[in-house]
Amino acid sequence: MEKLKIREIEEMLFDDSQTDTSFIDLLKNDERKGVQQLLKKWHNQKIAEKNTYEKFIEMSNYEKKYWTQGYQHIAGIDEAGRGPLAGPVVAAAVILPPDFYLPGLDDSKKLTENKREQYFAAIQTEALDVGVGIIQAEEIDTINIFEAAKKAMLTALVGLTIKPDFLLIDALKLNAPYPQESIIKGDSKSISIAAASIIAKVTRDRIMKQIGEEYPQYGFSRHMGYGTKEHMKAIEEYGITSYHRKSFGPIKEALG
Repeated sequence: MEKLKIREIEEMLFDDSQTDTSFIDLLKNDERKGVQQLLKKWHNQKIAEKNTYEKFIEMSNYEKKYWTQGYQHIAGIDEAGRGPLAGPVVAAAVILPPDFYLPGLDDSKKLTENKREQYFAAIQTEALDVGVGIIQAEEIDTINIFEAAKKAMLTALVGLTIKPDFLLIDALKLNAPYPQESIIKGDSKSISIAAASIIAKVTRDRIMKQIGEEYPQYGFSRHMGYGTKEHMKAIEEYGITSYHRKSFGPIKEALG
């Protein structure tokens, strides 16, 4: 083992096909500091992988519960964009297959933009079906944000090609002809809702970046329409756009 260079050990250690118990035992007896650092790094990675796997299994409990009851097409539903001062509210409905596995899947707000984009692509590829609903600012002002969020969810539901037989919904109950369960903070407790939260969030962020190209002075691509200092300063300087929600307090004050 001493003949192996540390670089060679690293390549073997992080290649699962070449890692076995005897190899690890040999490394434990290697006195080189660099080898022990690699072994510690490998051990920490295995712990992280185990925790990620266990988290995913835990988040699959709602789906498993209803799959075992005979439901086949369980749609997870979530929305993004209830709080911003500008832009649409976007919802997504996602039906996952029973063998779906995406380690690290979680509430979209807990993930980096790069991770959300990666997971968005994986969900679009592996999900049985994905539906999206978008309600624009003008309609939000007409029916209020709470009703707009529910309408976006129902629109996403209608957009599914596969008819669901059960709904898992983040925090809300919908007037829909399907049995359903509303889960508080469901985007961190259910893989289907978490998947929907990522589809909704990434879809909305892309829309806001497009709006940002139309109105670069507002910085929409950075704050996504939320009431940041930068956004409020731009409203004070340039006024509002057709994408702003006139029924929201800070916008009302700006208009006043």
